[in-house]
Amino acid sequence: MKKLLWIVLVVVMLLAVSCSVLTLGKQPQPFPPGSSSEAALLPGSLEVQRYEQAFIDDSRPTDANGDYPGAATRTLEGLVWHPATNAAGPYPLIVYSHGFSSTREGGAYLAEQLASLGYVVVSVNYPLTNMSAPGGPNVRDVMNQPADVSFLIDTLLAQSTTPGHALEGMIDRTRIGVTGISLGGMTTTLVAYHPELRDKRIGAALSIAGPSAVFTETFFSNAQIPFMMLAGDIDALVPYSTNAAPVLDKIPGSQLVSVKGASHTAFAGTAGALRWMSNPDAIGCYMVNRNIGDASDEPWYDLIGTEAQGIDHNAVNELCLMDPLPEAINALRQQMITAVVVSNFFQSVFAPTAAQREEADAYLSEVMAAELPEVSYQRTGMR
Repeated sequence: MKKLLWIVLVVVMLLAVSCSVLTLGKQPQPFPPGSSSEAALLPGSLEVQRYEQAFIDDSRPTDANGDYPGAATRTLEGLVWHPATNAAGPYPLIVYSHGFSSTREGGAYLAEQLASLGYVVVSVNYPLTNMSAPGGPNVRDVMNQPADVSFLIDTLLAQSTTPGHALEGMIDRTRIGVTGISLGGMTTTLVAYHPELRDKRIGAALSIAGPSAVFTETFFSNAQIPFMMLAGDIDALVPYSTNAAPVLDKIPGSQLVSVKGASHTAFAGTAGALRWMSNPDAIGCYMVNRNIGDASDEPWYDLIGTEAQGIDHNAVNELCLMDPLPEAINALRQQMITAVVVSNFFQSVFAPTAAQREEADAYLSEVMAAELPEVSYQRTGMR
C-alpha cells in the first residue's frame, strides 16, 4: 500500500512539473525595462468584467452546410468585455472577428487589454466558420459575417440604452471599430469597405493577417477611415508579399505594421502553448487544410462581389505553400507586440482627448520600431 501511494505521489509530482513547464516555460523576451512599449503592455486602470450571451439574429438564416440542414436564424455565441463602471464612459465599441477554424477566445487577450483602457469589446463564434461549426467550418460563409457584425453593433447599442443592463450608458455610438485575425481580418475589411455590406458607423478598422489580395484599389475607395494591417513577414497561410505589403498602395492613409519572424497562427491568443514549436504555422496549416476542403481549389471570390466592385476573381490562393517553414519568434512575444499595436491603433483614433490620440499615434509611428527590433512601421506616403 505504501509503495502504491509512493508511486501515485511521484506521478502527481511529475504531472505538476510538466504542467508548470508547459505553463511557465519558454517565456518571451520582455520589452525593454522603462520603455514606452513596456508601459503600453500594462493593463489600463479600469476593472474589467465580462458576460456571455447568445446573440440570435432571427432576420437571417444559417445556410445548409455538409450534413447540417441549416437553421432559420443565425446564432452567435458571444462574449462581451467591458469596464466595471461607466463613470468614465461612454466608451468606444470594438467588434473582434475570429479566424477560420478558430473561436471567439482567440482575441480574449486583446479584449482584456482594450476593456481595461476603456472599451467595450464583443467577440462571437460565427455560425459556420468557427472550429466546431455544424457540418464543418466553411470558409465561404465569410460573405455572411459582415451582416453579423452589423447585427452585433445594433444589439450592443440597444443594450447600452436599456435601463439596468450591464452595458447601460457604456457605449459611444460615434466611436465604433472593428478588428480580427485571418478570416476575421477579411470580415473586418468587408464590413469596413464593401460597397453593399459595409457598415457606415465603423470609424476604424484593423486587419490582423487578413487576406487582402482579393481586394483591389477600387474596393477600398468606398470609405475613408483609418485602416491598419498588422502582419508577420513569414506568414505561411496568408503570404505577406501579396496580402499585407500592397495595402499601402491600395488604401489612402493606411498603415502597415510588419513583424519580422511572426507566424500567422500565433496571432491568436489560443496559440500561446505553441511557443514550443519552431513555427506554429505547421499546426495552423494542418488545421486549415484539413477543414477547408474544396474551397482552397475552387474559385469562390465571386460570392463576395463583382470585379466592378473591386473584387479580383482571379486572385491566386497561396495557402501553405511555404516549405520549409522558417524559425518563428516566440508566440507569446508575438502576442505582446500585437497587444500594444492594437491598443495604440484604436487609442490613436478613439482616445477621449487629443493629447492621448497624439501620444498613441507617436508611439506607433516613431517609438515602437525603435524599441522592438522585430517591428517596422509604414504609412501611406512614408517609405
